[in-house]
Amino acid sequence: MRKTFYLKTVVAGVLLFSLLSIASDSNSVTTEAVEAKASVIECKGMIDNGLYESIKRRTELALKGGSNYLIYEIGTYGGLVKAADDISKYLMLETGKKARTVAYIDTEAISAGAMISVSCQDIIMRNNTKIGDCAPIMLGGKLEGVEREKTESFIRAIFDTAAEANGYPSAVLRAMVSMKIKVFRVKNKDSGSFEYFEEERLPTDANSYALSDKELVVSDDKILTLTSSKAVKYDIARAEVNGLSGAIEFLEERDGVVFSSPPIVYKPNWSEQMVRWLNSPMVMSVLVMIAMLGVYLELSSPGIGLPGLAAAICFAVIIGSKYLTGMANWVEIAVFVVGILLLLIEIFVLPGFGIAGILGIICILFGIFGMLIKNPPGKLPWPHTTFDWRLLTNNVLGLSVGFIGFVVIVLILTKHLSRIPIVGRLVLATPEESATVRRGLATPAAMPPVEVGQKGVSVGQLRPSGIARFGNKRLNVVSRGELIEANKEIIVAGIEGNSIVVKEIANPKSTA
Repeated sequence: MRKTFYLKTVVAGVLLFSLLSIASDSNSVTTEAVEAKASVIECKGMIDNGLYESIKRRTELALKGGSNYLIYEIGTYGGLVKAADDISKYLMLETGKKARTVAYIDTEAISAGAMISVSCQDIIMRNNTKIGDCAPIMLGGKLEGVEREKTESFIRAIFDTAAEANGYPSAVLRAMVSMKIKVFRVKNKDSGSFEYFEEERLPTDANSYALSDKELVVSDDKILTLTSSKAVKYDIARAEVNGLSGAIEFLEERDGVVFSSPPIVYKPNWSEQMVRWLNSPMVMSVLVMIAMLGVYLELSSPGIGLPGLAAAICFAVIIGSKYLTGMANWVEIAVFVVGILLLLIEIFVLPGFGIAGILGIICILFGIFGMLIKNPPGKLPWPHTTFDWRLLTNNVLGLSVGFIGFVVIVLILTKHLSRIPIVGRLVLATPEESATVRRGLATPAAMPPVEVGQKGVSVGQLRPSGIARFGNKRLNVVSRGELIEANKEIIVAGIEGNSIVVKEIANPKSTA
C-alpha cells in the first residue's frame, strides 16, 4: 500500500510540474512582443487637393510595403476645408480599417490640420506644439449669421464623427470649431475618470459627479487651441514626447509591439510639390495674367510668335495642374480646347465675328468655370455645398486678380512703352504715334519697309492676316477684320506698331 501511495504521489508531482511548465510557457508566449512595421507620411504646408492626392499615393505605397502603423507627421496652419474633409474621410473610412493611424504633431495642427489629426486613431504631440482653432474663414469676405452656422455645423459633425470613432471627447473638439461653446471638465465619482460637458449639458447629480470641483476648459468667447500638455490633460493627445523616436517608443510600450526596423519616411515628390505650388491662388493669378497678355500681344500683330507661345504654355500649365489635383476632368478640358479651336477658326478663317467666335467664347468660359469646382465628369460643374461655393469664390478671386493685373499692364504698355525697343514692337501704336513716326519726329525700333498709301497685291486670302506683295517685297499684312481675296489690289491704310494695316481698293463705280 505504501509503495502504491508513493508511486501515485510521484506521478501526481510529475503531472503538476508539467502543467506548471506548460502554463509558464503559455504566459511567456502571450507576453512576447509582436513585430510591427511603421511608416511616416509627411503632411505639412497648405492643406489642398494636391496634398490629398499625395497622401493617398504615399499611404497606398506604405500599405503595399507591409506597414501596419501609419504615422502622419503634421505641421500645418490649415487650408481648404474641402480638401481636409476628403483627407479625413479617407483616413477614417478606408485607411483606418487597414492599419493603425497615428497623427504625430511635429509643430502645429491648426484649423484643417486639427481636422486631419483627430481623424487618426491616435494623436501624439511633440513638446511645446499646439492643436485647435478650426473656426472656418472665407478668403476675401466674412462668414456671419446663418452662413457661418451652416459651415460650422458641418465641421462640428466631422469632429463628432472623429470623436466617436477614435475616442476623443466630443465637447472639447466642438469647442475648437465654434466660439459659443463653453466646456467643463468634471470628475465622475464612480469611475474616478474625468468627463467633458458643454455648459447646457452639465450633469446635475452631485452624488455621481464632483460638480463643485468642475474645471473650465474653455469659455464661450474663445476658440479652443491646446498646447501639447493641455491636449494630454484633456484627453485629446495620447502622449507628449520629445520627438518622433519618442512617439515610436510610446507605441511600442503601449501596444506591446516591437518595430522591426526604423520607419520609412514618405515625403511628397518634387512633381507633387510643383503642382501644389502652381495651384496656389497667387501663382494661378500670375499665370492667368501672362496667358491673357500673351493672347493680347499675339492678336496685336500678324503671325505666331513668342507671346502666343507663352500664352499656350500658361494655359497648358493651368489646365494640367487643375487636372492633376482633380479639379478638372477630361470633359472640361475637351470643352475648353474646342472653345480655343472655334475662336482660332473665327479669327483666321472666317471673316468678321459670328457664331463660331461666340460659341468659342462660351466653351472657354464653361471650361474655365468647370475647373474651378471639383465635380465628376458625369455631373454639371455647379457648387452644391457651402464649401463648394467658398472654393468657387476663392478661385474666382484669383482669376480676378490675374485679369486686373492684365488690364493694368496693357494700359501701361499702350501708354508708356510703345517707343521702347523690342517692347515697342509688341504694342499697337495709336494713330497719333504712327503719324509722328511717319513725319520723322520719332524713330521706331524697326519700321516696316512700306509707307501709308503704298499699293500692292494680296498674295493669298487675308483672314484678316496674310501675305501681300509690294513690288518685289512679300510682307505680312493685316486687314481691319474684312476678308480680302487673293490677287486683289490693296493699299496701306496705316502702320500700327509692327503691323501693316491694309484695305482693298474698291473698283470705281461706273457712271451712266
